[in-house]
Amino acid sequence: MKKLFAALALGVVLSVAGGAAEAKDWKKVRIATEGAYAPWNMTDPSGKLIGFEIDLARDLCKRMKAECEIVAQDWDGIIPALQQGKYDAIMAGMSITDERKQVIDFAGPYGSEPSSFAAPAGSPLLGASFTERSVDLAHDTPANKQVLDKLAATLKGKTIGVQVSTIQANFMEKYLPDVQVRSYDKLDNAGIDLNAGRLDAIFGDRSAVQAIAKANEGKMARFAPDFARGVLGEGVGVGMRKADADLKALFDKAIQEANKDGTITKLSTQHFGYDISLK
Repeated sequence: MKKLFAALALGVVLSVAGGAAEAKDWKKVRIATEGAYAPWNMTDPSGKLIGFEIDLARDLCKRMKAECEIVAQDWDGIIPALQQGKYDAIMAGMSITDERKQVIDFAGPYGSEPSSFAAPAGSPLLGASFTERSVDLAHDTPANKQVLDKLAATLKGKTIGVQVSTIQANFMEKYLPDVQVRSYDKLDNAGIDLNAGRLDAIFGDRSAVQAIAKANEGKMARFAPDFARGVLGEGVGVGMRKADADLKALFDKAIQEANKDGTITKLSTQHFGYDISLK
């Protein structure tokens, strides 16, 4: 979390410095993605960027009548690099949160999904019994507290892997401060340590957790309820500099059109196996 706040603090400074940016025609737009967060965005064996957000970005750019270049950028530092002008927008499975809105704007959201835990096959964690299949954290309720207290007891003495500077890291800090957390540059690397016995569980976007489980078929499974909203954000959107309100308007219009005509439903079903669009 220190890295998250450091990145956001740097973003504030850069945002103020770049607040007087001149208006652009946005005929050319550079979009950053991580390239390592399947199925949102990933890199194939040839080095080509692929995934839901890659296909969606190309569709949105056509609607915006813009020539777009999609570039890979490591997650840790992705917001400061945006503020430095390395690119114009971020489409990298980035959830819209109050902390991030302090330093950047968002278009959208264009999708939303819950966060999930997974543990290795044979782990006692897989036997934990929860009656709830999903928990909405938008409001603090006694029922939610009971689930979170039970989760804390279940994970006592365990080590959980998360990707650094993510909403899942925020969740762990807020609701499970006594559970040991290990941060990784990529959730895939947490999955490697999980398989090697160096972690007890991983926590990430459900699609990313499922992708890791699929790649390691039979070696891990999801457990506990899925969690959504609240500290986990309002959904996933396009991040951009606060000074670029005209670009935000273009993306918002394109996202609304893609949602209305079913394009986001089609692309998300293709890549996730289910619809993550927001109706």
